[in-house]
Amino acid sequence: MYTFEQLTEQFGQHFSKQHFPKMPQTLYEPCHYFLQLGGKRIRPVFCLMGNELFGDIQEDAFRVATAIELFHNFTLVHDDIMDEADMRRGMATVHAKYGNNTALLAGDVMVIKAYQYLENIRIEFINKILHVFNKTAIQVCEGQQLDMDYAFAAHIVLKDYLQMIELKTSVLLAASLEMGAIIGGASEGSCKHLYAFGKNLGIAFQIQDDYLDAFGTPEKFGKVVGGDIKQNKKTALLLHALEVASPAQKSALQQYMQGNAPDKVEKVLAIFRECRVHKWANDLKEQYLTTALHHLEEVAVQSVRKKHLKDVAAFLIQREY
Repeated sequence: MYTFEQLTEQFGQHFSKQHFPKMPQTLYEPCHYFLQLGGKRIRPVFCLMGNELFGDIQEDAFRVATAIELFHNFTLVHDDIMDEADMRRGMATVHAKYGNNTALLAGDVMVIKAYQYLENIRIEFINKILHVFNKTAIQVCEGQQLDMDYAFAAHIVLKDYLQMIELKTSVLLAASLEMGAIIGGASEGSCKHLYAFGKNLGIAFQIQDDYLDAFGTPEKFGKVVGGDIKQNKKTALLLHALEVASPAQKSALQQYMQGNAPDKVEKVLAIFRECRVHKWANDLKEQYLTTALHHLEEVAVQSVRKKHLKDVAAFLIQREY
């Protein structure tokens, strides 16, 4: 069996081919530009790993993985427009470089191309794969809308936030594993447990991301910590702090999050530490990881075949970048 790193390299070589024609250049050049920015490729590689749990990787798994990666990039192009983000992975975003109208069309053609890849999988898989893919696509859109709604909501609680990240982030990880398992011939029960593994791992992954933004080491994290605080994002850490803070701490937090004082990040982090938010975040992350691994244990294959997924899970939630 291949490791996550080996499959990442294999998929990278597979995905590096041209997915679009040359003309009209004004439409397809932005697509080429964005795809060559790269990324972690976690979702498509999870699809391949989901297949490999149950046997040799099938060519259909690469087709589904490619569709997943194109869909994911489509969401990023459109998210950048909605967030008015000018940079991604250290490069100009598509709308910043080519304009909003072109970026919208580039995102649209990426997701249509994803469906063209799904057209070519074996007939016995098409209905199941399309059901999972379409359900997940709708959920990701719902999650993005909730994310935008919550940015302006006067009051949300942790439960709301966890629901949002489940839809926006976790379900695509989970569905990637499930679709790979379907291609591999897995039973319905194994598919459900693998989906639950991916969903819980995805939530743990996002909690770790929130944690690193506040408490990570800049040299390892790759960017200045406190970005979410500066942007007044309602992360898991902030929502928990507001729940457990004293009246004075809560008042101070609300005041800091409404302003842009030069020492804002330091002041908010100080309250986080007083409220032991860092310990709480690590404990919550571990709870979701434990639940994820429980579901992985229930998948009906030999334990030795699950090793690489366990290793990836440990890496994703223990990473420092």
